[in-house]
Amino acid sequence: MSTLYTAKATSTGSGRAGHVESDDGVLSADLSMPEGLGGAGGSGTNPEQLFAAGYAACFHSALHGVARREKLRLADSSVTAEVGIGKVGEGFGLSVELVVSIPEVDQDTARKLADAAHQVCPYSNATRGNIDVTVRVA
Repeated sequence: MSTLYTAKATSTGSGRAGHVESDDGVLSADLSMPEGLGGAGGSGTNPEQLFAAGYAACFHSALHGVARREKLRLADSSVTAEVGIGKVGEGFGLSVELVVSIPEVDQDTARKLADAAHQVCPYSNATRGNIDVTVRVA
């Protein structure tokens, strides 16, 4: 792979109850442990939300790229990523459901675009074979 861009972020504090910041300062967020994982919740974000946001944005970009290749224009599309975390043996694992909405095309076309995006999205390629990822067309 020929790297085109490298993102860099640093975690400080105590991990899930600490702080993350990108090297350019654009991303700066306090973290809090979700109640579902035994934390107090709070106003901070968490790694699963950050992963969900990144995956949704990346997949949506891949979806638009595939649509352009097919000479389609997507104006009102959206992608929602739902990232779950749970126990797997002694550790933890993730699962993802991507909910793709493309109201301007028929269901079959939307499914084909979503399937094609899943093949080219860098997040999909990184997670393939590692975690369960479901793509649902709404």
